[in-house]
Amino acid sequence: MKIRPLTPEWLAKAGSLIDHAFSPSRSELRLFDALHANNRPLYEWVCIHRGAVIGVITFSRAYHGKQVCGLHLAPMAVQSPMQGQGIGSELLRFALRQEAIAGQAIFVLGQPLFFQRFGFLPCTAPRCPFVKNNKHFLSLHHDGSEPFTIGYEPEFSR
Repeated sequence: MKIRPLTPEWLAKAGSLIDHAFSPSRSELRLFDALHANNRPLYEWVCIHRGAVIGVITFSRAYHGKQVCGLHLAPMAVQSPMQGQGIGSELLRFALRQEAIAGQAIFVLGQPLFFQRFGFLPCTAPRCPFVKNNKHFLSLHHDGSEPFTIGYEPEFSR
């Protein structure tokens, strides 16, 4: 198992993994494809095992108004038969150690029990526009309490 930056040679396989992981919903795949089609600045890695992409993690910019205030973690996926083996945890640990990610405020809308193991905490400010009362909205390295609605790349709203 190797973790590598997502390169064009792995893009289609990473998209296929996201498609299968979130099926029957196609929302995450549409988001992934749109972010790439529009050349948004992303930080992404894939976990490769025997020539197959078995995990993928993507970070995009988070905004306070027009200012970048951190990163959003989404999407993240592990091949269904490989879940529960620590691959997602290792992929997240690896990503959080990378220079481009380390120390930045990271925001995620996800399973609290999973993300809290990595230091993510429930986030009351900023507000997430995609969930009521910030339920399941967490942050890492964010210490602000200023109330505002966090911004996402436009592709998240489509």
